[in-house]
Formats: sequence, structure tokens, C-alpha cells
Amino acid sequence: MSIESFATGPMWAGFIAFVLAMLALDLFVLGGNKAHRVSVKEAASWVVAWVTLALAFGALLWWHLDGTAGREMANRKALEFLTGYLIEQSLSVDNMFVFVMIFGYFAVPPELQRRVLLYGVIGAIIMRAAMILAGVWLVSEFAWVLYVFGAFLVLTGVKMLVFAGHQPDLEKNPLLRWLRAHMRITPIFHGEKFFVRINGLRHATPMFLVLVMIEISDLVFAVDSIPAIFAVTTDPFIVFTSNIFAIMGLRALYFLLADMAERFHLLKYGLALVLVFIGGKMLLMPWFHMPVQWSLLIVGTIILVSVVLSLRLSARKKLDRKPS
Repeated sequence: MSIESFATGPMWAGFIAFVLAMLALDLFVLGGNKAHRVSVKEAASWVVAWVTLALAFGALLWWHLDGTAGREMANRKALEFLTGYLIEQSLSVDNMFVFVMIFGYFAVPPELQRRVLLYGVIGAIIMRAAMILAGVWLVSEFAWVLYVFGAFLVLTGVKMLVFAGHQPDLEKNPLLRWLRAHMRITPIFHGEKFFVRINGLRHATPMFLVLVMIEISDLVFAVDSIPAIFAVTTDPFIVFTSNIFAIMGLRALYFLLADMAERFHLLKYGLALVLVFIGGKMLLMPWFHMPVQWSLLIVGTIILVSVVLSLRLSARKKLDRKPS
């Protein structure tokens, strides 16, 4: 299968420069290198900003292609981007539940969470770029790998449905146990530092363990989300940009929703159904080609229904707990 993209070298360079500029702005200008507790208002502002930027990018993409490649190409690529962004943003929400678990397990103070998540975002961008390149190469060389991706997503979705209510025990995590057995680790945090020297010896802090677990969770979720977008498009520029916009907005989404994570308990089931749907769509490609707008509608409906049901059930349980 030949992989083609409308994106030119300057478009790639421009987008990468935009991402680097936003990371630098966050790290050096907006306080990303200073410990502070992120307020709901600040998190909401960043969520709105990133969603707005993603939609603006989709509109700019449509405008550019409408003038250079025609209305049909503009409509198709803009829809692919929006669908890919929705899928990746939805699946990245599962990361949020894992972040809540990791920070809770290590008892990370709220004011120390922002910077480690920023490093997690940077690591996720690097990992996903590498995995997208590998995925594009695999699909271009071996078209049948799309069906492997489809089967993998269906199995992952089914597994998520079965274990949606199961809470992993980090105490039994083999990587965490290995790190604790082979490294000198301080019993307490030392601000945002990952390493400190005590009596001339280098020690890792619990924050280093948090960073490792965040990066591993990013890697695990990338394995799910990268194949998912190939059900929508094989254009590497669309795959990359939709992934990056979802990742860049994930940290703000975490700070906005972390305290309410338990209220969205049915969302995990919705995300599992999204994976099963996308995987089934990939497996059925030889016999049935689903229009991109249908995929956008179905994925959006699944997520919306799971969020609404979660909130309604949470509200009902809250009422039931009130003394009569």
C-alpha cells in the first residue's frame, strides 16, 4: 500500500515549530518550571485554549486545501483530522484515570504534579512520533497489518470491558519493584527534583518513580491509540497532528477533571466500546467502507452517552447517600 500525504516539508516544519514554541511557552513563560497548584480556572482555560487551537487548525487545514486541492479533498482531510482528534482525545482520557491512580499511590502533592506531567507530555510526543513513523512504514510495506491492528483493538476493547472496574495494584508492578530493589530512593519528596545527593551518594526521589510510571502509561496507551487512528486515515500528517493536539491538551484535562474522575466511572466502558468499534471497522474494510463522518458521529455518540450516564448515575448515588 502506498502512503501519500498532502503535507509539504514547510507544513511539517511549521507544525513542529508550533509544538516546540508552545512547550517553551509553558515551561519558561507560563510557570511550567515552577511548582504551583493548578486551579480549576487555570485548567479550564487551557482546555478551552487547546480545543480552540485544534479546531482552528482543522479550519486552517480546510481553508488551505480548499484553495490548493479542491473542496472534496478539503472536506475529507478536515473530517479525518476532526475524527482522529476526537478518537485520540477520547482515548487519552483513560490516561487521566491512570494519572489519578499514580499520583494517589505516591501521594504527590498537587503543587508538584504540573511539572512531572509536562515531562510526561514531552516523552509522549517523542514516543508517539516514533510509533507513528513505524506504523506508517508498516502499513505502507504490509497492507495486511491494518487487520492485525483491527484485531488488536477489538481484543483490547473487550479486555477493557471485562476489567473496567478493576483497579491495578501498583505495589505489585514489576518495574516499580525492580527500581526499588536496584536504586537508592529517598523516603520523601525533595520538591520537583528527580535526583538528590545525600552524603555524597546520588539518590532518586519518589518523583523519579512517578515520572517513570507516567512515561510507561503513555507508552501503553500509545500502543492502543496509534493503531486506532489508522482506521480513519493513513495520512501521516493527519495521524501526527491529531495525536499531538490530543496529547498537548491532556495535562490541562487532567487538572480539570482529576477531582471528579470517579464521577466518570462509565467512561471506561465507553472507551472500550470505541476501541471495539474502531477495530471492527478495520476488520470489515474489505467488505464495507464506512464514511469518515459516520465514524465521527458514532464515536462522538458513544463518548457523549457514557459521560451523560456517568454523571446521572453519580448524581443519583449522591442523592441516595443523603440522609432523609
